[in-house]
Amino acid sequence: MLVAGVDSSTQSCTVVIRDADTGALVRSGSAKHPAGTEVDPAAWWDALQEALAAAGGLDDVGAIAVAGQQHGMVCLDADGEVVRPALLWNDTRSAQATADLIDEYGAAEWADATGTLPVPSITVTKLRWLATHEPDNAARTAAVCLPHDWLTWKLRGTGRLDDLVTDRGDASGTGYFSGVTNAYLPELLELGLGRSDVVLPRVLGPNSEAGRTPSGVVLGPGTGDNAGAALGLGAGPGDVVVSLGTSGVVSAVSSVPTADPTGIIAGFASASGEHLPLVCTLNAARVLDAACALLRVDHTELARLALAAPAGSGGLVLVPYLEGERTPNRPDATGALHGITLATSTPSHLARAYVEGLASGLADALDALVAAGVPVERVFLIGGGARSDAVASITPAVFGTPVLRPTPGEYVADGAARQAAWVLSGADAPPEWAAADTERFEAEPTPAVRERYAAVRDMTATQLR
Repeated sequence: MLVAGVDSSTQSCTVVIRDADTGALVRSGSAKHPAGTEVDPAAWWDALQEALAAAGGLDDVGAIAVAGQQHGMVCLDADGEVVRPALLWNDTRSAQATADLIDEYGAAEWADATGTLPVPSITVTKLRWLATHEPDNAARTAAVCLPHDWLTWKLRGTGRLDDLVTDRGDASGTGYFSGVTNAYLPELLELGLGRSDVVLPRVLGPNSEAGRTPSGVVLGPGTGDNAGAALGLGAGPGDVVVSLGTSGVVSAVSSVPTADPTGIIAGFASASGEHLPLVCTLNAARVLDAACALLRVDHTELARLALAAPAGSGGLVLVPYLEGERTPNRPDATGALHGITLATSTPSHLARAYVEGLASGLADALDALVAAGVPVERVFLIGGGARSDAVASITPAVFGTPVLRPTPGEYVADGAARQAAWVLSGADAPPEWAAADTERFEAEPTPAVRERYAAVRDMTATQLR
């Protein structure tokens, strides 16, 4: 039997078709999404159809599940029509709404209720923006769902709002759901939208059937992208996943929930029944892109240059806040390069400083999880930035722990496929598919690098754009 997994990300839609028993990849397909921070959901549906066609269709597939970009606001009217283009996680127009919600309810109260202090990406802040700036659209809204919820609902094809479903992993990123009690919080929904009488997707268990497509393919409940990646990797308690894409994401599968009123840790839920505390940095793979542009080299040469320089880059330090930063919360900060001397004014020293700065920013995120009591036993390094041999070789020294780099793959889509196989089997646990091949990187810890980075980071804390 075959199963399908979908990754409907910000940039594209990817479909993998895998053997339900072994997890072996049979075929795949992909399609692009339009750019922008607000998108008509119909574009996601069109991309899904294109990706499914490229993957050979669903005629021989027994089950399908969708993992998607988190937080996006999809509003439907009473007839199931989209009210307005969906606001995506990276749309920041709700920044003032975020501040207002925190002032009204309290930072500690938000953290205790949902595990997460709202930031502009969170759905509830976008609902407040809608109620304030587009009251007619807010009044038309009869149901609110997330991108993956909407695609699962479209695959089911009934058009009934009561058939909207989700999972606790994605629901935990809305700002009106508790991953501890596994229940929606109507008072927080009302605080955002101004009312709580809208339909919300039913929250299903991780192996619950969400219905069937018109052709009879079983639907899994789906999940958010980070939870999907953890499931695709087979991550369990004690495992940390460091994902280097446009942003840097450090998440851990944990049996212990978190509630951080500072907003550094988002207390999300996993796709397999545990918790998924997560820290996000704004600056990740594009730090490497910036270094390549500065030095006029490609990524392979950048890695060679970085590894040719000594640990600590001779005292040259980059604080990589090239687009502001979220961890720590310094949205108006700029990057800083400190310690330039005649000796460190070389391409190799600059390359090493960029990589160590990126790694140190991620180490700050990892430290936040450790300080919250989250167990850290293994660290997986994935995403486009993880392909750099310099990143893979230097991060263990900066983190102070070995790093595993899995073979590059579509781990979000794989997690969705694994969930589909789990639903199809009816078992109590997801199938034990073969783990991805990994490279293990170890290095002597370099605490002095972190110490010097921290000193420069704190020294430049008041630096503004």
